[in-house]
Amino acid sequence: MRARVEMRIKLPIKLVKKAKWYVASCPALDVVTQGETNKKARDNLSEALSLFLITCLEKGTLDAVLKSCGFRVAPKMPPKKKTITSKEDYLNIPIPLLVDSAGQKQCHV
Repeated sequence: MRARVEMRIKLPIKLVKKAKWYVASCPALDVVTQGETNKKARDNLSEALSLFLITCLEKGTLDAVLKSCGFRVAPKMPPKKKTITSKEDYLNIPIPLLVDSAGQKQCHV
């Protein structure tokens, strides 16, 4: 059986206007891009982060990259209530996956 699955990762971002360009970055993964508008910079960053994460997954380096960037499993916390005064901005990055489980007894080694 083949199934299409999508995982999403919510990452903090920063947007700064520099001259005529908007610079968009994700400090947590050290990914930076730019665009002529705020929206274009956000779109470019979303694409760059998606490609970065997919490439890491394909190369089998995602675990090592996340650990080297300081990621670790956090204890489960109650969801934060969104406040209007929050200055943090996030992007939800989709990671499309295909799962092919035909003839497979279990997925864990």
